[in-house]
Amino acid sequence: MHAKYEIHNSMANDKTRILEILFKNYTGREVGEISELSASGSNRRYFRLRGGNFSIIGVIGTSLEENRAFCSLSKHFYDKGIKVPRVFAVSDDGMAYIQEDLGDIQLYKAVSHGRESGEYSSYERMLLCSTMEKLPRIQFKGGEDLDWGVCYPEPAFGERMIMFDLNYFKYCFLKATGLDFHEVKLQEDFEKFKDDLLLDMGNTFLYRDFQARNVMIRDDQPYFIDFQGGRRGPIYYDVASFIWQARARYPEDLKSEMLSSYLRALRSYVPDLDEDAFRERLRLFILFRNLQVLGAYGFRGYFEKKPHFLASVPFAIDNLRKLLRQPFEQYPYMNEVLTKLTRMHQFYEIAEDKRLEVSIYSFAYKKGIPVDNSGNGGGYVFDCRSINNPGKYEYYRQFTGMDKEVIKFLEDDGEVNTFLMHVYSLVDPHVKRFIERKFTHLQVCFGCTGGQHRSVYCAEHLAAHLSSRFDIKIQVTHRELDIEKMV
Repeated sequence: MHAKYEIHNSMANDKTRILEILFKNYTGREVGEISELSASGSNRRYFRLRGGNFSIIGVIGTSLEENRAFCSLSKHFYDKGIKVPRVFAVSDDGMAYIQEDLGDIQLYKAVSHGRESGEYSSYERMLLCSTMEKLPRIQFKGGEDLDWGVCYPEPAFGERMIMFDLNYFKYCFLKATGLDFHEVKLQEDFEKFKDDLLLDMGNTFLYRDFQARNVMIRDDQPYFIDFQGGRRGPIYYDVASFIWQARARYPEDLKSEMLSSYLRALRSYVPDLDEDAFRERLRLFILFRNLQVLGAYGFRGYFEKKPHFLASVPFAIDNLRKLLRQPFEQYPYMNEVLTKLTRMHQFYEIAEDKRLEVSIYSFAYKKGIPVDNSGNGGGYVFDCRSINNPGKYEYYRQFTGMDKEVIKFLEDDGEVNTFLMHVYSLVDPHVKRFIERKFTHLQVCFGCTGGQHRSVYCAEHLAAHLSSRFDIKIQVTHRELDIEKMV
């Protein structure tokens, strides 16, 4: 509930009265009511001022340079046709100003059902994709003719910022985990990584804090706020920040949908866009943003002892784990250290990670059905023995269901595709309902004759399918191959 202040309440400070004066001078009306709004961790104070038919947001800042950056960028963006709040008036000392009231619907709140359930509605998807479609306009039109000198605290993305964040990750997170590493070797790869990030800078605007909390929804359209920390920089940074935000819990298919929306809009500014090259560059910034986030979580969690930030670590580690499925071979030692980090047992055991865990097994029937160690019971056991068996041929006995030879055999035959379609139609609604009911575990088992070919193929493909659709933890165990992994 917002705190309420009457106009001449003795509790009101001088800055609040300055907002009242700005309101009256702009609207010609007296302020009838002031409500202080949540600052979401910012040092700035926000108020909603009402009088007559007017509703305006008043802002009291603590940094003159930051206020100037916001007001200058707001005017520049508005003149370029970008949906941002207009600044109506600024105090003589520059420490307070009034701006357009965009309402109370934050994109973060508008998509809260999807974030909590892992299943985003078509409306939520539309809002997210629409936001990504608008990003190229901010980057290119926003950067057009912009005086970069107004940006605060830095005019451009640069070496100092990159190395600060990489060392923040190293000292505030990596060392705190207890993982042993060679600091000089890691620093050498950090230097290579930094040089690669600084390529393709462009004359484009980097929002820097592009996330769902900084987007307001009015009439189903996204409006952009809190861009005062922006600067000149590469376009990949904000794409990575938004789509791969650690706690957003966007399923893989939605990430792909948002990225496709962005790329379609980007072609208006880069007609000869090479999508493959773009995606490869983007991977570097997804990695960089992951390390930034882990550094922040480490400082807030390990050093300031704030459990909320430690609760976010599994989401960031999961993003990193998925990213490293395709190794960063150009940074061999950094890749090795990060891979070890994602395999640390402690990041599978943080109690605050309450997502549904689906355990998927492949097994041989002659050795019995796997036991459900969660204690919940239930789930599915699918018999794959109706599928044509590659194991009856001598050539395929040296392979498993993860090898391309067996994959080709099964997919060319086609029976496995029909089988898995029926599996998906059963398991998908089960997972969705378990997420809604906040259940913590579901087990799915695939059995065949030897537990080597058909069951392994099916277990791998169900894991990939669920990972693309839901934000859940997935553990795959190929019992007869003695393989256990998180997906």
